[in-house]
Amino acid sequence: MAAGHEPPRFDENDPHFAMRRMLRFRSWHRGTKESDLLLGSFADRHLPEMTPEQLETYAVLIEKPDHEIYNWKVGRDPVPPELDTDIMAMLKAHAISLSEPEE
Repeated sequence: MAAGHEPPRFDENDPHFAMRRMLRFRSWHRGTKESDLLLGSFADRHLPEMTPEQLETYAVLIEKPDHEIYNWKVGRDPVPPELDTDIMAMLKAHAISLSEPEE
């Protein structure tokens, strides 16, 4: 996790509380530092507002190997139709925002 980064707070009364926590943990513990930073920061930014359907889609996405997610993110390989969703579009936009210099 980035230094000075405050993790998101999830509503404990949310029926999807456990799923959000599990997805956040799995996003930050991928196996490679690059994937941890990309998916962990994405999860911190977007998990609190995701709908139940988006949570399910994200859960399926992060089951995929890091190299496949990377190749889809950079456009090296086409995104499979079942994963070509708003979550993938959000992830690609997030990756671009990480590469932009801070002002």
